[in-house]
Amino acid sequence: MKVLLFGITREITGQSRLTIPADAGIGTVKALKNWLAQQYPAMQGLTSLAVAVDSEYASDEDLINPDQEIALIPPVSGG
Repeated sequence: MKVLLFGITREITGQSRLTIPADAGIGTVKALKNWLAQQYPAMQGLTSLAVAVDSEYASDEDLINPDQEIALIPPVSGG
């Protein structure tokens, strides 16, 4: 499973893309978030973290599979 990273998520991981092993057992957006929090504890400190699956925002209950495009969209602030 390939995950695109932007903003603070890129800074936390030091990468612009993650490859998650198939045996990680990720089948939902929530499972992905939990896996990321275990691998990168600093992600737990984010106030919100949106996930896009195939260019559409996904909810925690949405199913995901390895051939979909997955992107992490961190919280943004502006002024």
